[in-house]
Amino acid sequence: VQLQASGGGLVQPGESLRLSCSVSGFSLDHYYIGWFRQAAGRGREGIACINPSDGSPYYRDSANGRFIISRDKDKSTIELQIKNVRTEDTAVYYCGAQNYGLGLNPPAYIYWGQGTQVTVSS
Repeated sequence: VQLQASGGGLVQPGESLRLSCSVSGFSLDHYYIGWFRQAAGRGREGIACINPSDGSPYYRDSANGRFIISRDKDKSTIELQIKNVRTEDTAVYYCGAQNYGLGLNPPAYIYWGQGTQVTVSS
């Protein structure tokens, strides 16, 4: 089982960014794949996940429509688009997988990728 996050980098406020999570060793039909982030000195927080049964997205309440999660089963990838990035979006972004149930509680996720750094600065 492997997850690999990519797509991070240095972006300017107001730009858009697309992160990708490539998965292998398990089926996207059976695992919730979620995107999380962890800013320096803070805990890991969930952003969104994909329901494996129907591919529907689930977002934390404060996502504010700036985050869009999507699934490409053919490519075994889960993408997270961040629109109109802000300085407070600076963090390491992780993707995780679990087959327990719908939710964004980090301890419920049993597999993790290595993370990709996103830095928002002008």
